[in-house]
Amino acid sequence: MTGFGAAEGEVAGGRLRIEIRTVNHRYFNPQLKLPYDLAGIEAELRERLRALLERGHVAVSGRWIEQPEARPAVMLDLDRAKQVVRALRELKKQLRLKGDPDLAFVARHPDVLSFSGNGALVTWADVQPVAERAASEVLVMREREGRALATDLLGRIDALEAGARVVASRAPDRVAHELARLQKNVAELAQGVQVDPQRLAVEVALLADRVDISEELVRFQTHLAAARAALAGSGAVGKQLGFLAQELLREVNTMGSKANDAAITQAVIGMKGELERFREQLENLE
Repeated sequence: MTGFGAAEGEVAGGRLRIEIRTVNHRYFNPQLKLPYDLAGIEAELRERLRALLERGHVAVSGRWIEQPEARPAVMLDLDRAKQVVRALRELKKQLRLKGDPDLAFVARHPDVLSFSGNGALVTWADVQPVAERAASEVLVMREREGRALATDLLGRIDALEAGARVVASRAPDRVAHELARLQKNVAELAQGVQVDPQRLAVEVALLADRVDISEELVRFQTHLAAARAALAGSGAVGKQLGFLAQELLREVNTMGSKANDAAITQAVIGMKGELERFREQLENLE
């Protein structure tokens, strides 16, 4: 589903704006475009979005409206510290002094510890409040679109149920018509010759089994009920409805292959059209 959300707020002494856009996609496909000093939080942001958005192409952009304050970074020159410690120990040996080199004294020595003003550190905890607000706007927009899609899909289900009722109403008459046609054809072909009634009964039973679509209708109604239940629930239902749409089409195709009736054929054609539109809408649903 499509969605858009944006938020801005104070982060590390600066002001950051984050925008999130989502469009339809079969899988979760994030694309992050953040300032270089936010590279360290990409993994956390990606995982948080994965938890909130199960499917869709998710484009995230961030930019500094106001640059953050530079935080001094501590730099350690280990070689310089070793030189200082060796010198202190040599001094202790030459002057025959007691004690060990003092850490505080070593640290205070020039160049052992230094500070850089270019080491601003931005953490996920700093960015998360802004990202969460932007993501919440996306979810609100997607939920609104989802309700509209659910209403449309329920209308498709109603149309499919109406088609199934037409097929069910015609099915008994069709079986009786096929049996009458078989008996008439047998009588014409026999031309007065006595036909084994037991053999005819077997053929009638086989024909009735071939043209009967009661099982397909039961499964079809079961799948429609499952689709309704999925739309009434919460969470992502796109994949589940996609599977149900495949099964519904399978049952409709079977009904069509057994049909030898104009009304049933027309109903099947209409049901296939509704299923095609149903599946097209699923591409927009999470």
